[in-house]
Amino acid sequence: MHGRVWHLTAAYFLALVGMYAMNFWMPQLVKGLSTQRSNATVGMFVMIPYLAAVPAMILVSRSSDHTLERRYHIVIPEIVAAIALLLLGAVTPHSAFLSVVLWCVVASGIYCLLGPFWSLPNEFLTGFSAAAGIALINSFGNLGGFVGPYAIGAINKQTGSFRGGLLFAGVSLLISAILILALRKRTLPEQEAVATTQASSAGCYRIEAETSMQGAKARRVRAGVSESC
Repeated sequence: MHGRVWHLTAAYFLALVGMYAMNFWMPQLVKGLSTQRSNATVGMFVMIPYLAAVPAMILVSRSSDHTLERRYHIVIPEIVAAIALLLLGAVTPHSAFLSVVLWCVVASGIYCLLGPFWSLPNEFLTGFSAAAGIALINSFGNLGGFVGPYAIGAINKQTGSFRGGLLFAGVSLLISAILILALRKRTLPEQEAVATTQASSAGCYRIEAETSMQGAKARRVRAGVSESC
């Protein structure tokens, strides 16, 4: 298996540590700052970060596709999200409003990296290799969805505070960003191989489309002949 596949697997694993830490523990952390409010109100607060992430994710993905640049479109949002998590763990804001604002930054940063990230495997993998590589990254990387929430729960049980768990999630995102920056760029032969494979695939699709069109035209001609007879 390609070495860069394992490299991306490690980066994705660490990114999902932060993502699932947010998904699982954000409601409880916001509830802790809003004890006078109902669960429905807290649910509305928790919804805000995900809504804020939608336009941010679209803008970053469009920018990445427009410039054909992937690494910094992953790293910058990841570092921003990591800093917000570290602030949540180090400062522990006593205002529900400030906490929600920081969670908005975390959610936007984490979800913004997903689009550009899944464009990286196709830079050096093609065909069946791309399918197998993406499956491996997704399968092993999603184990971070177990490690992140479990680690924060274990740290909270040992220390009686979520601060250490949030710092752990923030550091995981920082390490993931460093791994993405350290990812070796594709070489010229790899670029040529990917371009050749894509061109041949496009040619095959074009031939298949032309063949199907000719077959449809022949069927219409035969149908017209049989009706005239």
